[in-house]
Amino acid sequence: MFTLTPDAAAQIRAAAAGSGADEALRVAARHDTDGSIVYGMGFDEPREGDMPLEVEGIRLLIAPPSQALLQATRLDFVELEPGRFGFIFIADEAAAKEPTRRGCGGGGCSSCGG
Repeated sequence: MFTLTPDAAAQIRAAAAGSGADEALRVAARHDTDGSIVYGMGFDEPREGDMPLEVEGIRLLIAPPSQALLQATRLDFVELEPGRFGFIFIADEAAAKEPTRRGCGGGGCSSCGG
């Protein structure tokens, strides 16, 4: 199951409040040409086939093509380097063939290449 850390949830709530977004957070993943997984997220409206979740009080949407890739993934908000914070997706190493740890930097909830 896709999960969020409390730090990620707090940052998402802050971003939603700052933008006035009343939509759910869409989380997406796809395989890149090199075989790695590219993650993305952004506020969006529900679509047919979406898997709705509520994790840490955050409404999430995951489209069918992303569901398997996000099954054992956790979203966190961490200090990437001194003074620079961002979101990271962490794949469960036991459940993934090739664990990846690709970031979604910045601090907002805009898409990061997914």
